Amino acid sequence: MKRGVSALLLLLAIPTMQAQQQTFTWQQLEQKFEASNPTLLADQLDVNETKAEEITAFLRPNPEFSVTADGTQLVPSHGVWQPLAGTFVVPGISYLHERDHKRELRLESARQGTAVAQFSHADLQRTMLFNLRSAFVSSLQAKAVLDLAKSDLAYWDRVLQISKDRLDAGDIAQIDFDRLELQRVQYVSDVQTAEVNLRTAKIQLLTLLNERIPVAQFDVTGPYEFADQLEPLEQVRQIALDTRPDLKAAVESVTEAQTNHKLAIANGSTDPTFGAWYTYNNAPTSNFFADQTLGLSVSFPLRIFDRNQGEKLRTQIDIGRQERLRDAIEAQVLGDVDSGYATLDSTLVLLRPYKLKYLQESLHVRDTIFFSYQHGGASLLDFLAAESDYRSVQLNYVNLVGSYLMAAAQLNMAVGREVVP
Repeated sequence: MKRGVSALLLLLAIPTMQAQQQTFTWQQLEQKFEASNPTLLADQLDVNETKAEEITAFLRPNPEFSVTADGTQLVPSHGVWQPLAGTFVVPGISYLHERDHKRELRLESARQGTAVAQFSHADLQRTMLFNLRSAFVSSLQAKAVLDLAKSDLAYWDRVLQISKDRLDAGDIAQIDFDRLELQRVQYVSDVQTAEVNLRTAKIQLLTLLNERIPVAQFDVTGPYEFADQLEPLEQVRQIALDTRPDLKAAVESVTEAQTNHKLAIANGSTDPTFGAWYTYNNAPTSNFFADQTLGLSVSFPLRIFDRNQGEKLRTQIDIGRQERLRDAIEAQVLGDVDSGYATLDSTLVLLRPYKLKYLQESLHVRDTIFFSYQHGGASLLDFLAAESDYRSVQLNYVNLVGSYLMAAAQLNMAVGREVVP
């Protein structure tokens, strides 16, 4: 009775366990990664911090308020000590006026710094998406290898069953059957290795996604095949020059350096300080109505020694440095594209004959030799060699498709956007 209840509970739990399985496509993984990866989110906050600096850059100087006490008597009056007699208070206000568009140049420089940070964030996203794509391709490749290993194991079990029947009928020797049975260990080992590789790839994906679900409840799906087409190299190179975020960041850095040089020149100019004050003095003067006065002033710093010469020179040099860095990154972009394109094209050259010829030939040779072995027309060694060749060809093809997908991801990263689906 208890066993029956336990079996019933297990059957009821199976649909729940299957419902918990989460399978993601590449587009779903990409969206989840952008929304949950902590490194990417932290870098986005850094971009937000940089944008907040634009507010500081455009602030006006604060006015200054001052209060001055004057007219205090230090001698006694009519024999009575009056230390505060005649004291009057002078409130004043002053303001530094910035000339030569200093505020506007500071804001422009801050905005260009924000643009550099945004492009740098996009470049970080580009490289991290490549890591995610690599783990995704590794998972698909491990699944394909696992399916192949399971298929080979199932086929070999059928061979063993047929050979057992032949052994019982006295058609083959015991030593031949034992050699066939020993071969099964290799197929079991292939299955176990593929399962470990698949689990490892899934763990890497979960780490990048910052996901805590069990590995058994996580899976990926997607086409595991290659597309026999490539855009012309020159077109791909031009797309990369127009798209790569690190190159855009370098171009924006040159513009920012030029703005900073203009700002350094503006900071070398003289800024006046305007002031005003008011006084009320009830002490008798020659003018009976002159007890209230209003004063105005303007002052200029005498920039005899410090005219911001060092900063002007530094920013001028920095323009040249940023231009050289831009040229270096542009050369790096073209090098990345050429290298990725050559790798992908070379992989396609290897894949084409496999799909058109080798896969079918290896299957035909294996089945033919096995049929001949069954009827005494081929030796056991011939059949084992044919089975080994078939397994090698099939596994090479699966791994070559994985290499193609990895090379495609490498080229897409080099370009800065997807040019190979």
